[in-house]
Amino acid sequence: MYFSLEFQNDIPYTKTGYELVYKIKFSQEDVIKFSEITGDKNPIHTELEYAKNTIFKQPIVHGFFVGSVFSRIFGTEYPGLGTIYLNQTMKFISPVFLEEFYYAKIILSEVDVIKGKANVITEIIDSYGASILLGEAKIMHTIYSNQENTTK
Repeated sequence: MYFSLEFQNDIPYTKTGYELVYKIKFSQEDVIKFSEITGDKNPIHTELEYAKNTIFKQPIVHGFFVGSVFSRIFGTEYPGLGTIYLNQTMKFISPVFLEEFYYAKIILSEVDVIKGKANVITEIIDSYGASILLGEAKIMHTIYSNQENTTK
């Protein structure tokens, strides 16, 4: 899977409004591995001939595979090691296709310094700027504890 940091704004990383954007792309090999791991062998994801006869006309990436990009971001990039992923909502707006570039965007929307938790807007965007997946995550990490001047 292609995964690369594309943008980081200048807002401090523990303050609301902090934003990161990653460029991502899923390959057929990625989708087959995800299918094997999860047992979701729906041919809409793995079989071109089957997918040609659907409304999408080509294979689509598993929605939860797409959403799992945020687990990678939170657990390894921001805030990183030690993150506890508490909750995630996801609204699947449009399909994600193989070998096309998309953008995974996170925006810190709320910080609870007492509990060391944060709410983060999560979004997958296509190369035209259209929202493909929209959600919100609640995560916990020590970087959010006892921060001064943090907006809730």
